[in-house]
Amino acid sequence: MTDHLPASVHAYFTGKNARDFALAVSGFAAHAVVKDEHKDHVGLSEIAAWVEASTAAYDDQVTVQNVEADGADVVVTGEVAGRFPGSPIVLRFRFGLAEGLIERLAIGG
Repeated sequence: MTDHLPASVHAYFTGKNARDFALAVSGFAAHAVVKDEHKDHVGLSEIAAWVEASTAAYDDQVTVQNVEADGADVVVTGEVAGRFPGSPIVLRFRFGLAEGLIERLAIGG
């Protein structure tokens, strides 16, 4: 299913799952914003720290289940399994892209 993803989004999931954090953040724009667990992470350094910290805390892996376009956004539904109550859960990842780079990522149920 990941072969249907834009390159930057594919890099995010591939890198996060492989614990290759440089790859995971490689598709984000310098001014990108990630919204996760009611918190904003702004800019590449904060996003890189968030990717590493969330991976360390939850030891999570995402299996992409569905990819769809919603206007200019790409919405990915994925099963997230890891070290947290209720694992696995299904989450929606809404990516806002500009010129192939991720400018916004919102993660929710």
